[in-house]
Amino acid sequence: MSKTVVVYHSGYGHTQRVAQSVAEGANAHVVAIDADGNVSEADWAVINAADALIFGSPTYMGVVSWQFKKFADATSKQWMSGAWKNKVAGGFTISANLSGDKLSTIQYFITLSMQLGMIWVGQSEANNGSLNRLGSSSGVMAQVGPTSPASDIPQGDLDTAKAYGQRVAEIAAKLHA
Repeated sequence: MSKTVVVYHSGYGHTQRVAQSVAEGANAHVVAIDADGNVSEADWAVINAADALIFGSPTYMGVVSWQFKKFADATSKQWMSGAWKNKVAGGFTISANLSGDKLSTIQYFITLSMQLGMIWVGQSEANNGSLNRLGSSSGVMAQVGPTSPASDIPQGDLDTAKAYGQRVAEIAAKLHA
């Protein structure tokens, strides 16, 4: 069994709801980045001990939130030491528009992971109308209207997130067996 951690920032609760589904699928510990872009020292210890990290952020203005970016910048210590080399990585995002430039956010996660020497896991679910309805191969993309509450996120998007969390955890378990 691998240790998987979901690290995310949520501005209005939407990303948090997706993070909960990812974590459920991965049987993962969840670390929320606070409104100031910080995580506690205890959370850093949990993150550093993980076999797999799944990153999450809303897509704001075509990329991750500044709070997530602050967290990412703080990983320079792990980059310098190679501490996250060969950890498994994945990512998810949500935005208000169907495109919303979510791919830029996922690509940001991929680049961050590659910089840190991590192994990226893509999406395995085919677009079948409910699972992976937005057709992303690189990670989980979810969408809900700009004035909709988090409770309105389509169940298919949450089911996709859960399946993705399970996939990342399974791959981490195989690689770290």
